[in-house]
Amino acid sequence: MISVDIEKKLKAYKGQQMLKISAQFQSGSITKIFGPSGAGKTTFLKIIAGLIDPEKGEIKVDDNTWLDTSAKIFLSPQKRRVGFVFQNYALFPNMTVRQHMEYATEDNKWIDRLLAIGKLETFAKHKPEYLSGGQQQRLSILRAMAIKPQLLLMDEPFSALDPKMKSELIPELKTLWKELGATTLIVTHNPHELEGLTDAEMEIDPT
Repeated sequence: MISVDIEKKLKAYKGQQMLKISAQFQSGSITKIFGPSGAGKTTFLKIIAGLIDPEKGEIKVDDNTWLDTSAKIFLSPQKRRVGFVFQNYALFPNMTVRQHMEYATEDNKWIDRLLAIGKLETFAKHKPEYLSGGQQQRLSILRAMAIKPQLLLMDEPFSALDPKMKSELIPELKTLWKELGATTLIVTHNPHELEGLTDAEMEIDPT
């Protein structure tokens, strides 16, 4: 169980807004997160990952406290061991596809399995600049999966994929998530994009 109760100020064209979220996510569940542009969806994921601190709040994962502003508890991102798929991919320009995976894990069988699922086996020696946008996005997803995360945060993870690739990749990923027991939160601009994939959904709309 992941329990989140946070408040974070957002800068918006209409002036300052407040992101207030109180939610619980069942272990192993897949949740779709949507809302208007600038609502704070990416900020919410980064707060859970420990990349941004809220003004106040708590985050608890099972019996572990990751964040408690009143008690001054701020667990580092490294200790949270979250798999994060960034909207801009955040790939290393000088690393090949396989080196990205090896940076995350030493399990070569797991790497081979992930590359096969992402159809990147033949691009293992390629650096990001020689990959298409869809291939870079797939690499970002696979790298996040490489650490076998118990919590996977995905920010618009399928935006660069064509419909055929989405239809092939998403069921394979869902199988892996269930196998790992990973709790998965997926931010999407298109609430209809993930029909049949998610167990729950949450709309973010700041005040």
